[in-house]
Amino acid sequence: MIDPSRRVAQIPPYVPSFIGCAEFRQAVSDFYRRQYEVELDPDTEVIALIGSKEGIAHLLPAMIDPGDVVLVPDPCYPVYRMATTIAGGQTHDMPLTEENGFLPRFDEIPIETAERARLMFLNFPGNPTAATVEPEFFRSAVAFARKHRIPIAHDSAYNMVTFDGYKAPSILQADGAKEIAVEFGSLSKTYNMTGWRIGYAVGNKQMLKALSIVKNNTDTGQFTPIQKAAAFALNGDQRSIDEHNRVYRERMEVVLDGLASIGASAQPPRGSFFIWARVPTGYASAEFVTRVMEETGVILTPGSAFGPGGEGYVRISVSVPNGRLIEAMSRIKQ
Repeated sequence: MIDPSRRVAQIPPYVPSFIGCAEFRQAVSDFYRRQYEVELDPDTEVIALIGSKEGIAHLLPAMIDPGDVVLVPDPCYPVYRMATTIAGGQTHDMPLTEENGFLPRFDEIPIETAERARLMFLNFPGNPTAATVEPEFFRSAVAFARKHRIPIAHDSAYNMVTFDGYKAPSILQADGAKEIAVEFGSLSKTYNMTGWRIGYAVGNKQMLKALSIVKNNTDTGQFTPIQKAAAFALNGDQRSIDEHNRVYRERMEVVLDGLASIGASAQPPRGSFFIWARVPTGYASAEFVTRVMEETGVILTPGSAFGPGGEGYVRISVSVPNGRLIEAMSRIKQ
Protein backbone atom coordinates (compact mmCIF):
# COMPACT_ATOMS: atom_id res chain seq x y z
CA MET A 1 0.00 0.00 0.00
CA ILE A 2 1.30 3.48 -0.93
CA ASP A 3 2.16 5.66 2.03
CA PRO A 4 -0.07 8.81 1.63
CA SER A 5 2.69 10.91 3.18
CA ARG A 6 4.89 10.13 0.17
CA ARG A 7 2.42 11.26 -2.45
CA VAL A 8 3.69 14.22 -4.45
CA ALA A 9 1.65 16.07 -7.07
CA GLN A 10 3.61 15.92 -10.31
CA ILE A 11 2.92 16.88 -13.91
CA PRO A 12 3.98 14.03 -16.20
CA PRO A 13 7.09 15.08 -18.13
CA TYR A 14 5.48 14.74 -21.57
CA VAL A 15 2.11 16.45 -21.00
CA PRO A 16 2.15 19.00 -23.86
CA SER A 17 1.87 22.72 -23.25
CA PHE A 18 -0.60 24.50 -25.51
CA ILE A 19 2.05 27.17 -26.25
CA GLY A 20 4.84 24.64 -26.81
CA CYS A 21 7.76 23.35 -24.78
CA ALA A 22 10.63 25.73 -24.02
CA GLU A 23 13.09 23.72 -26.11
CA PHE A 24 11.02 24.05 -29.29
CA ARG A 25 10.22 27.74 -28.78
CA GLN A 26 13.91 28.47 -28.21
CA ALA A 27 14.82 26.54 -31.37
CA VAL A 28 12.37 28.64 -33.42
CA SER A 29 13.84 31.81 -31.90
CA ASP A 30 17.36 30.67 -32.78
CA PHE A 31 16.28 29.81 -36.32
CA TYR A 32 14.91 33.33 -36.87
CA ARG A 33 18.14 34.84 -35.58
CA ARG A 34 20.24 32.74 -37.98
CA GLN A 35 17.99 32.91 -41.02
CA TYR A 36 16.62 36.45 -40.84
CA GLU A 37 18.59 38.30 -38.16
CA VAL A 38 15.29 38.76 -36.32
CA GLU A 39 15.30 38.58 -32.51
CA LEU A 40 12.33 36.82 -30.88
CA ASP A 41 11.54 36.35 -27.21
CA PRO A 42 10.78 32.61 -27.00
CA ASP A 43 8.48 33.19 -24.02
CA THR A 44 6.21 35.84 -25.54
CA GLU A 45 6.85 35.98 -29.30
CA VAL A 46 6.83 32.27 -30.22
CA ILE A 47 4.04 29.72 -29.93
CA ALA A 48 3.94 26.08 -31.06
CA LEU A 49 1.15 24.88 -33.34
CA ILE A 50 -0.32 21.51 -34.30
CA GLY A 51 0.69 22.37 -37.86
CA SER A 52 0.42 25.91 -39.21
CA LYS A 53 -3.07 25.20 -40.62
CA GLU A 54 -4.42 24.77 -37.09
CA GLY A 55 -2.91 28.07 -35.99
CA ILE A 56 -4.31 29.94 -38.99
CA ALA A 57 -7.80 28.57 -38.35
CA HIS A 58 -7.67 29.38 -34.63
CA LEU A 59 -6.37 32.91 -35.24
CA LEU A 60 -9.67 34.00 -36.83
CA PRO A 61 -11.94 33.60 -33.77
CA ALA A 62 -9.12 35.08 -31.70
CA MET A 63 -8.99 38.25 -33.83
CA ILE A 64 -12.40 38.98 -35.33
CA ASP A 65 -16.05 39.33 -34.34
CA PRO A 66 -19.01 38.31 -36.53
CA GLY A 67 -19.37 40.76 -39.41
CA ASP A 68 -15.74 41.93 -39.36
CA VAL A 69 -13.86 42.15 -42.67
CA VAL A 70 -10.81 40.01 -43.45
CA LEU A 71 -8.61 40.80 -46.46
CA VAL A 72 -7.64 37.64 -48.35
CA PRO A 73 -5.59 37.11 -51.52
CA ASP A 74 -7.49 35.81 -54.56
CA PRO A 75 -6.57 33.06 -55.36
CA CYS A 76 -5.50 31.75 -51.96
CA TYR A 77 -5.09 28.78 -49.66
CA PRO A 78 -8.77 27.91 -48.98
CA VAL A 79 -8.41 27.90 -45.17
CA TYR A 80 -8.23 31.71 -45.13
CA ARG A 81 -11.76 31.98 -46.52
CA MET A 82 -13.29 29.03 -44.71
CA ALA A 83 -11.91 29.93 -41.28
CA THR A 84 -13.20 33.48 -41.76
CA THR A 85 -16.64 32.17 -42.66
CA ILE A 86 -16.72 29.81 -39.68
CA ALA A 87 -15.79 32.72 -37.41
CA GLY A 88 -18.66 34.78 -38.85
CA GLY A 89 -16.46 37.22 -40.74
CA GLN A 90 -16.66 38.62 -44.27
CA THR A 91 -13.85 38.29 -46.80
CA HIS A 92 -12.69 40.99 -49.18
CA ASP A 93 -10.63 39.70 -52.10
CA MET A 94 -7.26 41.20 -52.99
CA PRO A 95 -6.81 40.13 -56.65
CA LEU A 96 -3.50 38.50 -57.56
CA THR A 97 -2.85 38.96 -61.26
CA GLU A 98 -0.10 37.59 -63.44
CA GLU A 99 0.57 41.08 -64.75
CA ASN A 100 1.47 42.21 -61.21
CA GLY A 101 3.52 39.13 -60.34
CA PHE A 102 0.59 37.71 -58.32
CA LEU A 103 1.04 40.40 -55.66
CA PRO A 104 -1.86 42.32 -54.09
CA ARG A 105 -2.22 46.03 -54.83
CA PHE A 106 -2.90 47.70 -51.50
CA ASP A 107 -3.78 51.00 -53.17
CA GLU A 108 -6.77 49.31 -54.86
CA ILE A 109 -8.40 48.37 -51.55
CA PRO A 110 -11.27 50.82 -50.92
CA ILE A 111 -10.60 53.11 -47.98
CA GLU A 112 -13.88 52.18 -46.29
CA THR A 113 -12.98 48.49 -46.59
CA ALA A 114 -9.50 49.04 -45.18
CA GLU A 115 -10.97 50.91 -42.23
CA ARG A 116 -13.34 48.00 -41.47
CA ALA A 117 -10.74 45.27 -41.91
CA ARG A 118 -9.59 43.47 -38.76
CA LEU A 119 -7.08 41.08 -40.34
CA MET A 120 -5.14 40.64 -43.59
CA PHE A 121 -3.64 37.40 -44.91
CA LEU A 122 -0.47 37.27 -46.97
CA ASN A 123 1.33 34.14 -48.22
CA PHE A 124 4.80 34.09 -49.83
CA PRO A 125 6.13 31.92 -51.36
CA GLY A 126 2.54 31.54 -52.39
CA ASN A 127 0.08 28.69 -52.56
CA PRO A 128 -1.24 28.21 -55.21
CA THR A 129 0.56 30.81 -57.34
CA ALA A 130 4.17 30.09 -56.20
CA ALA A 131 4.69 33.87 -56.20
CA THR A 132 7.67 35.27 -54.32
CA VAL A 133 8.52 38.72 -52.97
CA GLU A 134 11.48 40.88 -52.04
CA PRO A 135 11.83 42.60 -48.64
CA GLU A 136 10.48 45.86 -50.07
CA PHE A 137 7.05 44.27 -50.53
CA PHE A 138 6.82 43.48 -46.82
CA ARG A 139 7.88 47.02 -45.96
CA SER A 140 5.01 48.39 -48.03
CA ALA A 141 2.58 45.83 -46.55
CA VAL A 142 3.52 46.78 -43.00
CA ALA A 143 3.27 50.49 -43.78
CA PHE A 144 -0.22 50.01 -45.23
CA ALA A 145 -1.32 47.85 -42.29
CA ARG A 146 -0.02 50.28 -39.69
CA LYS A 147 -1.73 53.20 -41.44
CA HIS A 148 -5.11 51.45 -41.31
CA ARG A 149 -4.46 49.45 -38.10
CA ILE A 150 -4.95 46.08 -39.81
CA PRO A 151 -3.14 43.12 -38.18
CA ILE A 152 -1.31 40.90 -40.69
CA ALA A 153 -1.09 37.11 -40.69
CA HIS A 154 1.71 36.02 -43.01
CA ASP A 155 1.66 32.35 -44.00
CA SER A 156 5.30 31.41 -44.54
CA ALA A 157 4.92 27.64 -44.85
CA TYR A 158 7.20 27.43 -47.92
CA ASN A 159 9.89 29.82 -46.69
CA MET A 160 12.74 27.33 -47.10
CA VAL A 161 11.60 25.72 -50.37
CA THR A 162 13.40 28.07 -52.76
CA PHE A 163 15.49 27.84 -55.92
CA ASP A 164 18.17 29.50 -58.04
CA GLY A 165 19.75 31.42 -55.16
CA TYR A 166 16.52 33.07 -54.03
CA LYS A 167 16.09 33.49 -50.27
CA ALA A 168 12.53 34.14 -49.10
CA PRO A 169 12.35 37.05 -46.63
CA SER A 170 10.35 37.17 -43.40
CA ILE A 171 7.75 39.86 -42.87
CA LEU A 172 9.29 40.39 -39.43
CA GLN A 173 12.37 41.86 -41.11
CA ALA A 174 10.31 44.94 -41.99
CA ASP A 175 10.54 47.87 -39.58
CA GLY A 176 7.57 47.92 -37.23
CA ALA A 177 6.34 44.47 -38.25
CA LYS A 178 6.19 43.18 -34.68
CA GLU A 179 3.69 45.94 -33.89
CA ILE A 180 1.18 44.60 -36.41
CA ALA A 181 2.07 41.13 -37.72
CA VAL A 182 2.48 37.45 -36.93
CA GLU A 183 4.11 34.88 -39.18
CA PHE A 184 3.18 31.21 -39.46
CA GLY A 185 5.78 28.54 -40.18
CA SER A 186 5.67 24.82 -40.80
CA LEU A 187 8.19 22.02 -40.53
CA SER A 188 6.11 19.91 -42.92
CA LYS A 189 7.72 21.23 -46.07
CA THR A 190 11.23 22.09 -44.87
CA TYR A 191 11.90 18.83 -43.02
CA ASN A 192 9.30 16.46 -44.53
CA MET A 193 7.44 16.30 -41.19
CA THR A 194 3.96 16.64 -42.71
CA GLY A 195 2.24 13.87 -40.74
CA TRP A 196 3.90 14.97 -37.50
CA ARG A 197 1.76 18.15 -37.45
CA ILE A 198 4.19 20.67 -36.03
CA GLY A 199 4.42 24.37 -36.81
CA TYR A 200 4.74 27.73 -35.10
CA ALA A 201 3.54 31.32 -35.02
CA VAL A 202 5.88 34.20 -34.20
CA GLY A 203 5.67 37.96 -33.91
CA ASN A 204 3.23 40.33 -32.23
CA LYS A 205 2.78 39.48 -28.55
CA GLN A 206 -0.86 40.54 -28.30
CA MET A 207 -1.93 38.54 -31.33
CA LEU A 208 -0.11 35.46 -30.06
CA LYS A 209 -1.66 35.92 -26.61
CA ALA A 210 -5.14 35.99 -28.19
CA LEU A 211 -4.28 32.89 -30.22
CA SER A 212 -3.02 31.11 -27.11
CA ILE A 213 -6.32 31.75 -25.31
CA VAL A 214 -8.26 30.06 -28.12
CA LYS A 215 -5.79 27.18 -28.20
CA ASN A 216 -5.89 26.75 -24.43
CA ASN A 217 -9.63 26.16 -24.69
CA THR A 218 -9.67 23.99 -27.82
CA ASP A 219 -6.54 21.80 -27.76
CA THR A 220 -3.83 20.60 -25.40
CA GLY A 221 -0.79 21.21 -27.57
CA GLN A 222 1.35 18.97 -29.75
CA PHE A 223 2.92 15.79 -28.32
CA THR A 224 6.11 16.95 -26.60
CA PRO A 225 8.48 14.39 -28.19
CA ILE A 226 7.40 15.70 -31.61
CA GLN A 227 8.25 19.22 -30.47
CA LYS A 228 11.65 18.02 -29.32
CA ALA A 229 12.25 16.27 -32.65
CA ALA A 230 11.30 19.52 -34.42
CA ALA A 231 13.75 21.45 -32.23
CA PHE A 232 16.45 18.94 -33.21
CA ALA A 233 15.64 19.52 -36.90
CA LEU A 234 15.79 23.30 -36.56
CA ASN A 235 19.10 23.16 -34.70
CA GLY A 236 20.69 20.38 -36.76
CA ASP A 237 22.55 20.06 -40.05
CA GLN A 238 20.61 22.04 -42.67
CA ARG A 239 22.30 20.60 -45.76
CA SER A 240 19.34 18.31 -46.37
CA ILE A 241 17.24 21.37 -47.28
CA ASP A 242 19.43 22.14 -50.28
CA GLU A 243 19.25 18.51 -51.39
CA HIS A 244 15.46 18.46 -51.13
CA ASN A 245 15.21 21.69 -53.10
CA ARG A 246 17.47 20.25 -55.80
CA VAL A 247 15.08 17.32 -56.16
CA TYR A 248 12.07 19.65 -56.37
CA ARG A 249 13.85 21.71 -59.03
CA GLU A 250 14.48 18.61 -61.16
CA ARG A 251 10.85 17.59 -60.88
CA MET A 252 9.73 21.05 -61.96
CA GLU A 253 11.74 20.76 -65.16
CA VAL A 254 9.85 17.55 -65.98
CA VAL A 255 6.49 19.25 -65.49
CA LEU A 256 7.41 22.49 -67.25
CA ASP A 257 8.62 20.59 -70.31
CA GLY A 258 5.44 18.52 -70.35
CA LEU A 259 3.20 21.57 -70.04
CA ALA A 260 5.02 23.37 -72.84
CA SER A 261 4.38 20.41 -75.14
CA ILE A 262 0.59 20.81 -74.80
CA GLY A 263 0.44 24.60 -74.93
CA ALA A 264 0.02 25.25 -71.22
CA SER A 265 2.39 28.05 -70.20
CA ALA A 266 4.00 28.46 -66.77
CA GLN A 267 6.91 30.36 -65.30
CA PRO A 268 9.61 28.47 -63.35
CA PRO A 269 8.88 29.29 -59.71
CA ARG A 270 11.47 30.62 -57.25
CA GLY A 271 9.67 29.14 -54.26
CA SER A 272 7.17 26.49 -53.08
CA PHE A 273 6.75 23.10 -54.76
CA PHE A 274 3.85 24.21 -56.95
CA ILE A 275 3.60 25.12 -60.60
CA TRP A 276 0.83 27.57 -61.47
CA ALA A 277 0.09 27.13 -65.15
CA ARG A 278 -2.38 28.61 -67.62
CA VAL A 279 -4.69 26.01 -69.09
CA PRO A 280 -4.57 25.56 -72.87
CA THR A 281 -6.58 28.03 -74.93
CA GLY A 282 -10.28 27.24 -75.09
CA TYR A 283 -10.60 25.56 -71.70
CA ALA A 284 -11.95 26.64 -68.32
CA SER A 285 -9.98 25.32 -65.34
CA ALA A 286 -12.51 22.70 -64.21
CA GLU A 287 -13.19 21.64 -67.79
CA PHE A 288 -9.51 21.07 -68.48
CA VAL A 289 -8.74 19.07 -65.32
CA THR A 290 -11.90 16.99 -65.83
CA ARG A 291 -10.83 16.04 -69.34
CA VAL A 292 -7.29 15.22 -68.16
CA MET A 293 -8.65 13.04 -65.35
CA GLU A 294 -11.14 11.20 -67.54
CA GLU A 295 -8.77 10.57 -70.42
CA THR A 296 -5.47 9.98 -68.59
CA GLY A 297 -6.24 9.22 -64.94
CA VAL A 298 -4.04 12.14 -63.88
CA ILE A 299 -5.52 14.40 -61.20
CA LEU A 300 -4.72 18.13 -61.29
CA THR A 301 -6.19 20.94 -59.17
CA PRO A 302 -8.27 23.57 -61.00
CA GLY A 303 -7.26 27.12 -60.20
CA SER A 304 -10.88 28.04 -59.56
CA ALA A 305 -10.76 25.89 -56.40
CA PHE A 306 -8.65 28.65 -54.82
CA GLY A 307 -11.02 31.50 -55.62
CA PRO A 308 -12.43 33.37 -58.63
CA GLY A 309 -8.99 34.77 -59.45
CA GLY A 310 -7.72 31.26 -60.09
CA GLU A 311 -9.92 30.69 -63.13
CA GLY A 312 -7.86 29.91 -66.21
CA TYR A 313 -5.07 28.24 -64.25
CA VAL A 314 -4.20 24.83 -62.88
CA ARG A 315 -1.97 23.98 -59.90
CA ILE A 316 0.47 21.09 -60.10
CA SER A 317 2.42 19.80 -57.10
CA VAL A 318 5.88 18.26 -57.49
CA SER A 319 5.72 16.56 -54.09
CA VAL A 320 5.56 13.11 -55.72
CA PRO A 321 8.52 11.09 -57.07
CA ASN A 322 10.06 11.84 -60.47
CA GLY A 323 8.81 8.59 -61.98
CA ARG A 324 5.16 9.42 -61.30
CA LEU A 325 5.57 12.94 -62.69
CA ILE A 326 7.20 11.59 -65.86
CA GLU A 327 4.37 9.09 -66.27
CA ALA A 328 1.72 11.77 -65.63
CA MET A 329 3.18 14.20 -68.16
CA SER A 330 3.62 11.43 -70.71
CA ARG A 331 -0.06 10.51 -70.43
CA ILE A 332 -1.15 14.13 -70.75
CA LYS A 333 1.01 14.66 -73.86
CA GLN A 334 -0.46 11.58 -75.50
